[in-house]
Amino acid sequence: MIEIAYSPTIREKLDNALLERAARAALRHQSAPQDAALSVLLTDDAQIQSLNRDYRGFDKPTDVLSFDVHERDPETGCLYLGEIIISIPYAAKQAKKNGHPLESETQLLIVHGVLHLLGHDHAENEEKVKMWKAQAEILAKLGLAEIKIQE
Repeated sequence: MIEIAYSPTIREKLDNALLERAARAALRHQSAPQDAALSVLLTDDAQIQSLNRDYRGFDKPTDVLSFDVHERDPETGCLYLGEIIISIPYAAKQAKKNGHPLESETQLLIVHGVLHLLGHDHAENEEKVKMWKAQAEILAKLGLAEIKIQE
């Protein structure tokens, strides 16, 4: 199950089916368990800055944060991977700068977030190469081969 939610400050709603498709593509690519579940929160720069400061020590907004949980839901038995939080204003700026639609940028950020939930990282160059390769393969399957994450 993939849950997509919007903070009250986000008035523009995106195509949730596209966003879910991106998450599912990443889960399939990485051979995640069939019962894997995750949440996506689309929010604003202020909320993501607060989370970035509180959990990562960076007092500035960012595009995407992932918080892994990896616990079984006692009611459904599903494996809850965690939550992906995306700043829509930040993503909109990146999309405009790179000349593609906001929904494409948001799909990229969801794929990126899912890869983090599944253990990928890009702190070290070797890890980054693996993560960027997986990301590029998933985006190509989504028809978004030209979309690249900002470094």
